[in-house]
Amino acid sequence: MSIEKIRQVLHWCTIINYIWIIVWFLLVVLARQWVYRVWGKWFHLSTEQFDRLNFTGMMLYKIGVLLFNLVPLIALYIVK
Repeated sequence: MSIEKIRQVLHWCTIINYIWIIVWFLLVVLARQWVYRVWGKWFHLSTEQFDRLNFTGMMLYKIGVLLFNLVPLIALYIVK
């Protein structure tokens, strides 16, 4: 596999992952009560726990995207 192909894959992975983070954020901000009710059927969480869980999840997901997608992509552009 060529470096250019790996760059393309990492580029698209980064874009798709950031779109997912944005959708997640918009769901929690714009449809918070609906998401809370849906989650409430499976998990018994207070609103504070719900907010903390979503914020922590988004933060960890974003750190993962940065470490495993964006940083290697930037490194491959620097190497060229």
